[in-house]
Amino acid sequence: MASLPKNGHIAPVPATATADGNQLFPVFLKLNQLRTVLIGAGNVGLEKLTALLNNSQLATVTIVAEAILPEVLELAARYPRVTIVQKRFADTDLDQADVVIAATADNVLNEQIRQAAHQRKLLINVADKPELCDFYLGSIVKKGDLKVAISTNGKSPTVAKRLKEVLAEALPNELDTTLQQLSALRNTLTGDFASKVTALNKATAILVDPKPVRKKNFKWLIWLTIVISLGVAFASLWYNEPGFKTYVEGIDSLFYKFLAAGFVFAMIDGAIGMSYGVTSTAFSLSMGITPASASMAVHLSEIMSNGIAGWMHYRMGNVNWKMFKLLILPGIAGALVGAYLVSSLEHYSMYTKPMVSVYTLILGSVILSKAFKTGKKRSGEKIKRISLLGLGGGFIDAVGGGGWGSIVLSSLIAGGRHPRFSLGTVKLTRFFIAMMGSLTFLIMLNGAPWSAITGLIIGSALAAPIAARISNRISVKVIMVAVGIIVILVSLKSIWGFATKIL
Repeated sequence: MASLPKNGHIAPVPATATADGNQLFPVFLKLNQLRTVLIGAGNVGLEKLTALLNNSQLATVTIVAEAILPEVLELAARYPRVTIVQKRFADTDLDQADVVIAATADNVLNEQIRQAAHQRKLLINVADKPELCDFYLGSIVKKGDLKVAISTNGKSPTVAKRLKEVLAEALPNELDTTLQQLSALRNTLTGDFASKVTALNKATAILVDPKPVRKKNFKWLIWLTIVISLGVAFASLWYNEPGFKTYVEGIDSLFYKFLAAGFVFAMIDGAIGMSYGVTSTAFSLSMGITPASASMAVHLSEIMSNGIAGWMHYRMGNVNWKMFKLLILPGIAGALVGAYLVSSLEHYSMYTKPMVSVYTLILGSVILSKAFKTGKKRSGEKIKRISLLGLGGGFIDAVGGGGWGSIVLSSLIAGGRHPRFSLGTVKLTRFFIAMMGSLTFLIMLNGAPWSAITGLIIGSALAAPIAARISNRISVKVIMVAVGIIVILVSLKSIWGFATKIL
């Protein structure tokens, strides 16, 4: 807090001072402790009342108006401290007021209200009349106890509204959790003001440090795991697949098909955060590959692609570490169990294949339905059972060859989690889950379509760094519609092929 000069007087403004830019002084009023009088109950009055009550639910508001919209009556009925007086405005209506808001379309009446407010030394806001206002009602972004107000100095409410939308999307809901934790930390601090500030600065340094100490070596863990995993995959190719040694002399045409497919599917996955597994599995089944082998191909290829994508998202600061910890271990456990189960049933692939095709058909329908919900407001209730979601997502993903993004990412976003941080976190956890699932498949299965697997690995790896960069620059809806339709058609083709065989 600023202190007065030693002589006890406030220093005058220098004569050379100029009034450049926005001269408004921002304040936050405790409306719950003040009395607000709102004159006017039409559409503008409803907008002002809604803004007041959205930010101060216990505000004492008296509405004075001759004509009252039904929506105003309905809104006021939900707040016991809102009173409606249906009458023509009189100067005496401001005798008990602390704050005045005029929301009428009558310019003469607005002037009368302003004059009556100033006679009582009250501050007034006149809707759509900046020259008559003592203060403005800015656009407000709220994340729990964090509140950001935006002002354009009355020049353009539209710009303020657009900035509000941008900030509301950019600021994660988890900021309120950080705020509450810092508040709790502050209450435990002892010592003088300077020592408290030093302790809080140290605690919040991680928010601005691009390379926090506790994450310095995380990149080496990712790259080391990628190298080890690729080494295991290469060794398995060399010792278990005789044809691999002669690839230089003649590469199977299946390799090129899966190379192109892996690139396209990884690009799509990078743009919308889901569908790589389900599209790759549906494509693999349509090419005659068994469910277990298809799932292994997907998981092996995802080690490289998700490792690169996870690293890119980590560098861009898109990882929620608390969510990461809740997802990683349950997700790995689910993937291990699912991979073991589907590998054990490999001899019954003629029966499991149509079941997996039905699964991809359902996921395709889910993706298609979500395409038409991407612009809708997310639920205010956050999903809380993240570990259980990770366990189920990992299991289903391993059994069906895909679904981690479709199930986990979509559930997190629908549950109110920030899309960008959810995408980055899901990508990074997917890397570890793909690695553990792949190791299980390599141990359980004796043979695999290595041409297809190699094509998927290289194709998806080439697309991964590009896809992470364009994740926010492509129309999500268009891609999701296309993916949903393609997955449904390919799944139906596989199901039809099985049906014609048994008939």
